[in-house]
Amino acid sequence: MKHIEVVAAVIRQGDHIFATQRGYGDFKDWWEFPGGKIEPGESREEALAREIREELSAEIRIEKHLKTVEWDYPAFHLTLHCFMCSLATEGMHLNEHEAARWLDKKSIYSLKWLPADEDILPLIAEELAR
Repeated sequence: MKHIEVVAAVIRQGDHIFATQRGYGDFKDWWEFPGGKIEPGESREEALAREIREELSAEIRIEKHLKTVEWDYPAFHLTLHCFMCSLATEGMHLNEHEAARWLDKKSIYSLKWLPADEDILPLIAEELAR
């Protein structure tokens, strides 16, 4: 089975986190945390900073590793490294996603999440409660 390794930013602002809606592919319209594939020679943190610049035209501060999720999708195995982050610049622009929302610990469960991303929601709700 094909293996894909990716990074994701759980961008926090106060008691809200940022979610994006996919605008392409098999999981079009599902929700996820922004990020993407790690390129050869990149650290996870370098890949995450690059992906957020590409996807959101923003700079982030990577604060801590939250969790690594291993998930089997029908066509591939995914390793998803999730990091708690904050914005280092004002504003964001959606370059690849069709929508975005700021969610609190209750509303994070209201969206149709990609399965691997959904796996970390309880941990994020705990973080938002702090």
